[in-house]
Amino acid sequence: MQGDDATVAIATDDELRWDRLEAFLRQELDVDGAFGTRQFSNGAANLTFLVRFGDRELVVRRPPFGVIAPGAHDMGREHRVLSRLWREFDRAPRALVFCDDHEVFGADFFVMERRPGVVIQGDLPADMVGLPDVGRRVGLAVVDAMADLHLVDPAACDLDSLGRPDGFVDRQVSGWHHRWSLSKSDASPSLMDEVGERLAETLPPAGEVSLVHNDLKLDNCAFLPDQPDRAVAVFDWDMTTRGNPLVDLGTLLNYWPDPGDGEDVKRGSHDGMSEMGLPTRAEVVERYAERTGFDVSTAPWFEAFAQWKTAVVFQQLHRRWLDGDSADDRHAEMGDTVDLLAASASELLDSLS
Repeated sequence: MQGDDATVAIATDDELRWDRLEAFLRQELDVDGAFGTRQFSNGAANLTFLVRFGDRELVVRRPPFGVIAPGAHDMGREHRVLSRLWREFDRAPRALVFCDDHEVFGADFFVMERRPGVVIQGDLPADMVGLPDVGRRVGLAVVDAMADLHLVDPAACDLDSLGRPDGFVDRQVSGWHHRWSLSKSDASPSLMDEVGERLAETLPPAGEVSLVHNDLKLDNCAFLPDQPDRAVAVFDWDMTTRGNPLVDLGTLLNYWPDPGDGEDVKRGSHDGMSEMGLPTRAEVVERYAERTGFDVSTAPWFEAFAQWKTAVVFQQLHRRWLDGDSADDRHAEMGDTVDLLAASASELLDSLS
C-alpha cells in the first residue's frame, strides 16, 4: 500500500495470533518463505497490516479492538467488493481471501494484494515536491478516480445486488439525525437541529445510481511518486454500497480546502492541504461533471450533508468527553467546531434556494 516508512513495528497483543494467521495463509494461499509483519501507521479505524512471505507482500485488514457497532468495519463487505471490483476498476486492490473464524485472528479479516505507492496526507512526500503543478495534478487525479468508479457498471463485476439504492439518501439523513439526537449536549433547538430538518425537507431527486465508496478523500488514495496524474490505488472500501454518487462528491468537497476559505472555515482536511496548490472546490465539481456527464446542480446539498455528518461525529466525540468516557483533550474543543460546521452547512443550503 505504502512504503515501509509508513509502517511501524506491531505492539504485542494477545488478541493477534500471528502463528494462527501464518498457518491459515500458508494453507489458503500459494506462499512460502520467511514470515514477517509490520503495521501501517495511517488510519485510525480498521487495523491494516503488511505481511511478508519471503519477497511476497500481502495486506491484512481487520476491525479495531473492542465493541463494534452493528454494520461498522464490515470486512465481509470490503472483501466482497474488492474480490470483484478490480475486474472493472483498476485502482481497486484485489482481495484474495476472507476469514470469519475469530479463532484465527480475533475477528473477521481479509487479505488483499499490496499496491505500492505513497499516501498523501498533510504534506506532499519529499519525492513529489518539485514536480510542476503537483498539487493540482494530484487533486484532479483523485476526482478522476472517483468519476471512473461511478461510471463502473456494477453488474459487470457482480456487484449489482450490493446495498439498497432506493431511499439511500433518505436513510442516510434519518440515520445521522438519530445519531445527532443521541449525542447532542442540550435539549434546546440548535442550528444543528435546523440543518438536519432542512436536509430532510430538501432531499434531492433520486438521480444516478452507482457504486459509492462512502469515504473518498485524498488520503484514501495512493500515487507513484513520479506519476501525480493518476491514482494507482483507492483504499478503505468497508462502507461501499450502491446509491447516489453525489454522496461521494459531497464527502470529497467536505475534506477539500479552498483558497477562498476564511480562517473560521472548518474542513475535515489535514493541516497542510491548503498549501499544496489543490484545485478549488468549484474546479473539483466542474471536472467531475465533465468526466461523468452527471447533473451536479445539487452538489451544494451533498456538501452540506457531508459537513453536517462531520459535525455529528465531532459531537459524538465531544459527548464522550463530557460524559467522562474519553480523556482525549482534543475532544473537549470539538463542541465549538460543531457550530462552525453547522453554519457552513446552512450557508450551502441557502445557496440552493
